[in-house]
Amino acid sequence: MVNLYKHLCKDRKEYILSKQLLRSGTSIGANINEAQAGQSKNDFIAKMSIASKEARESKYWIKLLIKTGYLDAVDRHTKSLLSEIEEIVKLLTSIVKTSQGDK
Repeated sequence: MVNLYKHLCKDRKEYILSKQLLRSGTSIGANINEAQAGQSKNDFIAKMSIASKEARESKYWIKLLIKTGYLDAVDRHTKSLLSEIEEIVKLLTSIVKTSQGDK
């Protein structure tokens, strides 16, 4: 996400959407890290839920950057990034649902 942000700012001169993507994209890892150090199961679930929401938001920003022409939908890097974020969304959603079922 950081490298994409740098590319969008430097090469494409896009600052607003890329900043939103940087914020949501880096928040995923930060919330997962916090979840791993959670003080309780509910704390773990809450942080993983936030990470899941941030992943969904990141997916939204990537799709919007594609629709506005800042990212090329057929570029292999864009396809890979979109595929990765979709997998992250699925994984985090599964973790949250499984954890909620274990209460």
